[in-house]
Amino acid sequence: MTDGADRDDTTRRWPRSVYEAGSEPDPRFTFANERTFLAWIRTALALLAAGIALEALEIPDRTALRLVLVVALSVLGATCSVMAFFRWARAERALRESRPLPSPALAPVLAFGLAVAALVIVVVLVVP
Repeated sequence: MTDGADRDDTTRRWPRSVYEAGSEPDPRFTFANERTFLAWIRTALALLAAGIALEALEIPDRTALRLVLVVALSVLGATCSVMAFFRWARAERALRESRPLPSPALAPVLAFGLAVAALVIVVVLVVP
Protein backbone atom coordinates (compact mmCIF):
# COMPACT_ATOMS: atom_id res chain seq x y z
CA MET A 1 0.00 0.00 0.00
CA THR A 2 1.35 3.42 -0.90
CA ASP A 3 0.81 6.46 1.22
CA GLY A 4 -0.72 9.69 -0.10
CA ALA A 5 2.65 11.43 -0.41
CA ASP A 6 3.71 9.13 -3.27
CA ARG A 7 0.87 10.01 -5.64
CA ASP A 8 0.48 13.06 -7.86
CA ASP A 9 -1.81 15.51 -6.10
CA THR A 10 -2.22 18.12 -8.87
CA THR A 11 -5.98 17.50 -8.89
CA ARG A 12 -6.23 18.72 -5.27
CA ARG A 13 -4.03 21.80 -5.71
CA TRP A 14 -5.54 25.15 -6.54
CA PRO A 15 -5.56 26.89 -8.96
CA ARG A 16 -5.68 23.95 -11.33
CA SER A 17 -4.86 26.16 -14.32
CA VAL A 18 -1.42 26.64 -12.75
CA TYR A 19 -0.70 23.20 -11.32
CA GLU A 20 -1.94 21.16 -14.28
CA ALA A 21 0.46 22.96 -16.63
CA GLY A 22 3.92 21.64 -17.37
CA SER A 23 6.04 19.84 -14.82
CA GLU A 24 7.01 20.48 -11.22
CA PRO A 25 9.79 23.11 -11.12
CA ASP A 26 12.75 23.20 -8.77
CA PRO A 27 11.26 23.96 -5.31
CA ARG A 28 13.73 26.83 -4.83
CA PHE A 29 12.12 28.72 -7.70
CA THR A 30 8.63 28.02 -6.41
CA PHE A 31 9.60 29.25 -2.94
CA ALA A 32 11.21 32.37 -4.45
CA ASN A 33 7.99 33.05 -6.35
CA GLU A 34 6.02 32.62 -3.13
CA ARG A 35 8.34 35.02 -1.26
CA THR A 36 7.79 37.61 -3.99
CA PHE A 37 4.02 37.13 -3.65
CA LEU A 38 4.27 37.63 0.10
CA ALA A 39 6.35 40.80 -0.41
CA TRP A 40 3.57 42.22 -2.61
CA ILE A 41 1.01 41.26 0.06
CA ARG A 42 3.08 43.11 2.69
CA THR A 43 3.11 46.12 0.39
CA ALA A 44 -0.68 45.90 0.06
CA LEU A 45 -1.05 45.72 3.84
CA ALA A 46 1.23 48.75 4.27
CA LEU A 47 -0.87 50.75 1.81
CA LEU A 48 -4.07 49.78 3.63
CA ALA A 49 -2.49 50.65 6.97
CA ALA A 50 -1.42 54.04 5.61
CA GLY A 51 -4.95 54.74 4.46
CA ILE A 52 -6.40 53.76 7.82
CA ALA A 53 -3.80 55.82 9.69
CA LEU A 54 -4.51 58.85 7.55
CA GLU A 55 -8.21 58.53 8.23
CA ALA A 56 -7.50 58.23 11.95
CA LEU A 57 -5.55 61.53 11.90
CA GLU A 58 -8.68 63.46 10.90
CA ILE A 59 -6.94 66.56 9.54
CA PRO A 60 -9.81 69.07 9.85
CA ASP A 61 -8.79 71.65 7.22
CA ARG A 62 -8.35 69.19 4.37
CA THR A 63 -11.23 66.75 4.77
CA ALA A 64 -11.84 66.33 1.02
CA LEU A 65 -8.17 65.83 0.13
CA ARG A 66 -7.68 63.48 3.06
CA LEU A 67 -10.64 61.42 1.91
CA VAL A 68 -9.26 61.27 -1.64
CA LEU A 69 -5.91 60.10 -0.30
CA VAL A 70 -7.47 57.53 2.03
CA VAL A 71 -9.53 56.09 -0.82
CA ALA A 72 -6.55 56.13 -3.20
CA LEU A 73 -4.30 54.31 -0.73
CA SER A 74 -7.01 51.78 0.05
CA VAL A 75 -7.72 51.11 -3.63
CA LEU A 76 -3.98 50.78 -4.30
CA GLY A 77 -3.70 48.29 -1.44
CA ALA A 78 -6.63 46.23 -2.69
CA THR A 79 -5.34 46.35 -6.28
CA CYS A 80 -1.87 45.35 -5.14
CA SER A 81 -3.28 42.37 -3.28
CA VAL A 82 -5.35 41.10 -6.22
CA MET A 83 -2.63 41.70 -8.79
CA ALA A 84 -0.08 39.95 -6.56
CA PHE A 85 -2.07 36.73 -6.85
CA PHE A 86 -2.30 36.95 -10.64
CA ARG A 87 1.41 37.75 -10.85
CA TRP A 88 2.21 34.72 -8.70
CA ALA A 89 0.02 32.48 -10.89
CA ARG A 90 1.55 33.74 -14.15
CA ALA A 91 5.09 33.32 -12.81
CA GLU A 92 4.38 29.86 -11.40
CA ARG A 93 2.87 28.73 -14.68
CA ALA A 94 5.89 30.08 -16.59
CA LEU A 95 8.21 28.19 -14.23
CA ARG A 96 6.25 24.98 -14.76
CA GLU A 97 6.35 25.39 -18.55
CA SER A 98 10.05 26.47 -18.65
CA ARG A 99 9.11 29.79 -20.24
CA PRO A 100 10.60 33.22 -19.46
CA LEU A 101 8.99 34.95 -16.50
CA PRO A 102 6.36 37.54 -17.40
CA SER A 103 7.06 41.22 -16.95
CA PRO A 104 5.76 42.71 -13.69
CA ALA A 105 2.42 44.40 -14.49
CA LEU A 106 2.04 45.39 -10.85
CA ALA A 107 5.13 47.59 -10.57
CA PRO A 108 4.00 50.42 -12.90
CA VAL A 109 0.51 50.52 -11.35
CA LEU A 110 1.99 50.79 -7.89
CA ALA A 111 4.67 53.30 -8.93
CA PHE A 112 2.24 55.68 -10.61
CA GLY A 113 -0.37 55.25 -7.87
CA LEU A 114 2.16 56.09 -5.17
CA ALA A 115 3.40 59.08 -7.19
CA VAL A 116 -0.15 60.45 -7.31
CA ALA A 117 -0.59 59.79 -3.57
CA ALA A 118 2.69 61.58 -2.86
CA LEU A 119 1.55 64.61 -4.86
CA VAL A 120 -1.70 64.74 -2.89
CA ILE A 121 0.29 64.55 0.37
CA VAL A 122 2.47 67.45 -0.78
CA VAL A 123 -0.65 69.47 -1.59
CA VAL A 124 -2.15 68.68 1.81
CA LEU A 125 1.04 69.61 3.69
CA VAL A 126 2.29 72.60 1.69
CA VAL A 127 -0.66 74.42 0.15
CA PRO A 128 -2.46 76.56 2.74
